Amino acid sequence: MKGQGMETMRLFMAGLSTETNTFSPIPTGRAAFFGNRFFRQEASLQPAGWGNVAMREWRTLAEAGGLEITESLSAAAQPAGLTVRAVYEELRDLILEDLRAAPRPDIVLLNMHGAMVADGYEDCEGDLLTRVRAVVGPDVVIGTELDLHCHLTDAIRDAADLVVLYKEYPHTDIADRARDLFGLALRTARREIQPRMVFRDLRMSSSWRTPVEPVRSLVDEMIAAEGRDGLLSLSFGHGFAWADIADVGAKMVAVADGDAAIAEAAAERFARKIWDLRHETAPRRLTVDAALDAILAAPAGKPVIVADSPDNAGGGAPSDATHFLRRCVDRGLRDIALGAFWDPIAVSICEEAGVGATLPLRIGGKISRNGGLPVDLDVTIRAIRADHEQTGLSGSRSAMGASVWLEAEGLHLLLNSNRQQVFHPDAFEGLGLRLGELRGVVVKSSQHFYAGFAPIAGQVLYATSPGTVDSDLANLPYTRRRHPYWPRVENPFAEAK
Repeated sequence: MKGQGMETMRLFMAGLSTETNTFSPIPTGRAAFFGNRFFRQEASLQPAGWGNVAMREWRTLAEAGGLEITESLSAAAQPAGLTVRAVYEELRDLILEDLRAAPRPDIVLLNMHGAMVADGYEDCEGDLLTRVRAVVGPDVVIGTELDLHCHLTDAIRDAADLVVLYKEYPHTDIADRARDLFGLALRTARREIQPRMVFRDLRMSSSWRTPVEPVRSLVDEMIAAEGRDGLLSLSFGHGFAWADIADVGAKMVAVADGDAAIAEAAAERFARKIWDLRHETAPRRLTVDAALDAILAAPAGKPVIVADSPDNAGGGAPSDATHFLRRCVDRGLRDIALGAFWDPIAVSICEEAGVGATLPLRIGGKISRNGGLPVDLDVTIRAIRADHEQTGLSGSRSAMGASVWLEAEGLHLLLNSNRQQVFHPDAFEGLGLRLGELRGVVVKSSQHFYAGFAPIAGQVLYATSPGTVDSDLANLPYTRRRHPYWPRVENPFAEAK
C-alpha cells in the first residue's frame, strides 16, 4: 500500500483444485480441468462458481486496499480418481510461469482443495507450494485456503506461512475464510504479526456434520477463540478418507502470533475435544431398505430426505449407482424422487425423444463394478433442460449440463450429463418437479445437500450402500497410510507404528 514511505504491495493469486478418490475408476484428465470453468488471469472477474469464490474475494479486498494484483489461472475439476501426471504438471507449470513473469509479489495466495493426488504426486498442494516458495524466496508471505476435506502434510506446513480451512460442512463459508486468510496475509506482509503454525495429527478418519450438535458448538468455540490470547487462526481438517496416501486423516491447524507454544496448546486442546467426542459424532447410516422403510413410516407433509452418500460425485463416485432405484422398483414404491444419475447416454436418448414421450430406457449402472446393474424402466419424459443449473456452495451456481426429469411408475428420476452431486432442491424443482408433494427424496450427496434441503425436510437421514465413497472407514483398503487410526483401532496412539 502507498503512504508512510511504503511502496505499493503486490498480490499474486491462483487456483488449482480437485479432490482425488484414489479408489475411483474415473481418471481426472485434461478435459476435467480445461473444460470446466478454466480461466487464465480472469477467474476473479467471473460470476461465482466452483473454483473462484475465494479469488473473487481476494480481488475485492486487494482492490479496496490498493494492492497491485497479478492473477494466474483458476482450474477446478470435479472429484474423481487420480489426476493424470502430465495434466497436473502442465497446470502447475503454468502457475509457476506466471509467477516468474510477474513483478515480485509481497503476498501469494493459492486457492486449492488440499486432497489432490496425481500419478507420481501424493501431495500436489505441497509440491506446488514448495515450488512457489523456491521461486519467491523466504520473505514473501504465502497463504493457502483449503477445503476442510484435505491432507495436511509437512510440505504444506513448511512452505506456507498461513493455512486456513473452511470451517463449515456443507461449505457455506468459503468467502468468509478467504477474507480471514487475506487479512492475516496482509498483516503478515506489513510485519504486524509473525505467524507460527502447528499441525496436530488426530489419527482419525470420520465425517463431522457441522450444522448439528455437538460439532456445531465445537466450530463456534473455534471461531470464538480466534483473535484472543495470541491465537490468530484455528482450523479443523476433517481429512478425506478415500485416498490411499501416507498423510490421510484428520488434523488440527493452529496459527499463533510469534509463539509456537500458543499454537501447540490450542491444537492440542481442540484435538482432545474432537477425540473425546469421537463416538458421539461418528456418522450413523441406514441400509437402503431401512431408509426406504423410514420414508414409508414418516407422516405426510414434508418429504424425508435420504443421502445416498457412497455414490456422491463430490467424493469421486460415478453417481450412477442403482441400489436405491432397484429396491424402490422391486418394492413397488411411489412418490419418491431419486438423483442425480450421471447418465449422458440416457439423457441424449431423452433429448431425441422429446418431452411427453414414453419409451423404454436403461438407467445407470454403467461405470463402476460396485454401482449395481442398470435398471430397465418404461419412462415418461416430463422435462428436459439443455443447460440445467442448481444453487451451489457459498452463493455459487453449479452446472448440471443437459438434464431430464423422468417419471416411471410413480418414481421421479433426475438424470444429468455433467457428473455433479445434488446441492439444492432446485436441482429437481428447476425442472418442474415439486418435492413438497413427495414422500421422500434420495439425493446422491454426502452433506452438501443439507443447507438447501433441511428447510423442506421432515427428516434428514443418511444411508450406506456399495459405492465408491465407501462408508466403512475402518476397513478401507489402505496400503500407504502412515499411522494406525480410529476407528480401525480404538487407541491409535497406543499402537506400534
